[in-house]
This record gives sequence, structure tokens and C-alpha cells, in this order.
Amino acid sequence: MNMKVMNITDLDKFFGVIDQCEEKVELVTENGDIYNLKSKLSQYASFSKLVLGGVIPKVELVTHNFSDTGKIIHYMMNN
Repeated sequence: MNMKVMNITDLDKFFGVIDQCEEKVELVTENGDIYNLKSKLSQYASFSKLVLGGVIPKVELVTHNFSDTGKIIHYMMNN
């Protein structure tokens, strides 16, 4: 499932949710590059370019499991 996630302010909490996901979660950049966010190296490599003033304004994620999608939506609604 593709989703837009906006205004990520706490990367540690966000990555904690990603780490709890059962299947891969991918970040799709504006250039069409795809990063597997289950990889710590990919997490930091991809997000280091996106942070503006401590906030990530908007990213596109692809999940491959409805449960994982629910975890990310729950995180976004409660943070």
C-alpha cells in the first residue's frame, strides 16, 4: 500500500515503528529511488537528505502488509 506520511518530528520513534513492522517498508523518493527502511543503513542514508529544520515534511512509503500499514497510521495519528 502506498501512503504519504507528513511531519515526522521524532526519527527515533518513527524508526522504532518501522523496526516493529513484519515485512519491508520502502521509502520512495521524488526521483523514484526506493530504500528498504528495514535496513538501518538505508534509514539514515535516505532520511538524512530529507530532514529540514528537524522535521521531515513529507515522504511516500510503501508497505507490503496491512498490519504494518496500521502500525504506521497509528503512529502518525498519535504523534
